[in-house]
Amino acid sequence: MLKYPVTLEKDDESVLVTSPDFPELTTFGMDRDEAIARAVDALEEAIASRIHDGRDVPLPSRGRDVATLPTLTAVKVMLYRGMREQGIGKAELARRLGWHLPQVDRALDVQHNSHMDQMDAAMSAIGRALYVRDSPY
Repeated sequence: MLKYPVTLEKDDESVLVTSPDFPELTTFGMDRDEAIARAVDALEEAIASRIHDGRDVPLPSRGRDVATLPTLTAVKVMLYRGMREQGIGKAELARRLGWHLPQVDRALDVQHNSHMDQMDAAMSAIGRALYVRDSPY
């Protein structure tokens, strides 16, 4: 799981949310719970924009309040980061997997509901593996 820190500030009748890891992220909620729920959506949008533009997606820094990405989004971030770290482009990943480029685009699209077996194959193609473990929060 990737848990990104968020800053929550009371703003009149709502709670303003920003993120130290994503300066472009700003959202709000009527209370703390709604603000964090909206922060997850805003985080996914910020990540999607960075992936689309070929920019860095940082690992989470530390913070008291956090927005936890859905598992599939976290896997897509790890795939994207692994590709960038190794200098693997979309065309090379497609070649390694025997996929067409649109399939790679969907694997990196945080809005697309990719299958975990596809994500596992993509991670394996860049020399990474997914591990699942049971852990209390």
